[in-house]
Amino acid sequence: MKVFCKPLFALSILTIPLFAGALLLEVGNPTSNPEAMKNHAALVARITACHSPGETTVTATAEGVVNGMRKSIPLKVISLSTAGTFAVTREWPEQGIWAIKLVATNPEYRDYATSVLVPIRSDSVQLSAAKHYFHRPTDAEVSLALN
Repeated sequence: MKVFCKPLFALSILTIPLFAGALLLEVGNPTSNPEAMKNHAALVARITACHSPGETTVTATAEGVVNGMRKSIPLKVISLSTAGTFAVTREWPEQGIWAIKLVATNPEYRDYATSVLVPIRSDSVQLSAAKHYFHRPTDAEVSLALN
């Protein structure tokens, strides 16, 4: 047992710095945030960043397929009073299949981006089916979220 525990412990010590100070993007239900509800949010996004959190930019688009045609609609991202928290409004039509693509970037992290794809089914944002990425989602990843 001791032989197994030491390497595992060493591995855990080495991986902790990889996530320390990481830029991460989380999504949540707007009903738990009165300010987001006031802004008619479809979802709430929250970023974490140890370095310059105020310089983090969050963009959102509705990615969809309507009548067999691929569509991309920029969504309004509203900064909320809690630093690093944003409301994302609904601006996509009822018809079609949709997913919300969120991407967070920060100049301190150079070319790194963190993102989330959230499918929408039956006009409902499916937070439990959200996929997190440590890069900008590829077209293939967006297509997968739409299926």
